[in-house]
Amino acid sequence: MSVNETYQPLFKLIEEKNDLKINNINQLSGGDINIVFLLNTSEGKKVIKINSAQRFPGMFEAEMEGMKALKAAKAIDVPKMIDVYTEAGYSCLLMDYRETGPKSSNFWTNFGKQIADLHRNTQPKFGFSEDNYIGSLPQQNKEHENIIDFYIKERLQPQFKLAKEQGYSLGDTNKFCSELYNIIPQEKPALIHGDLWNGNYLVNAQGNPCLIDPAVAYAPREMDLSMMKLFGGFDAELFNTYSEEFPLEKGFENRISIWQLYYLLVHLNLFGTGYLGSCKNIIERYT
Repeated sequence: MSVNETYQPLFKLIEEKNDLKINNINQLSGGDINIVFLLNTSEGKKVIKINSAQRFPGMFEAEMEGMKALKAAKAIDVPKMIDVYTEAGYSCLLMDYRETGPKSSNFWTNFGKQIADLHRNTQPKFGFSEDNYIGSLPQQNKEHENIIDFYIKERLQPQFKLAKEQGYSLGDTNKFCSELYNIIPQEKPALIHGDLWNGNYLVNAQGNPCLIDPAVAYAPREMDLSMMKLFGGFDAELFNTYSEEFPLEKGFENRISIWQLYYLLVHLNLFGTGYLGSCKNIIERYT
């Protein structure tokens, strides 16, 4: 059975629900979790992401809500979400396709301004309307009034617990968490992408950035910036522009590794011991 035949019930459902005809289907690169297709339809090009409805319950519904929140902020380009469908054991997210092109001459300046504009969106408490995922791991988003409580309880502790269950020894995580109250300044919640590495944006046809594959929350804005610095791929002009547009609290450079710990723990729990040393070094540095 071909790939297209495997997902034919989903394709048929999409045609019926959206009153369109799929003319041809091309597979795109989709990461570790999803299989992704470009659909050429009678209503234009669409993208569909597919995964197991049983393995990742609610993943696409949560992603759609996160993308809608990013789009509603009107700060930076994101594809329009259409709907989530489930059929024959598979779940899928249907969205508009974004044509891509070369970066504009002021791409990085625009990117910095737009991320600053995104982060200015706030709400009274940290958290989000629902839990979601980061990669294939569940991500909690219960509400908290305090920035540090949110980071510890909704981000670090679930990853510490999972790491322990997988047999990893990280050191004195309780002392590390208690130290954060002396290090992290209080700030308002910011609407963040939540998983902003260089594979989660594309360059649209106008030469501007377009965000994809988020792990959205109203969270510490320094998390986005620290993730962007973790694996590289973002020009210094972006960070310079951001700092001019929305100045960071003093000492950000000394806090970067604290925020990066969450993303390194996620990688440890997903991909194994190659990330253990980095996690332990950060925890030891602050204990």
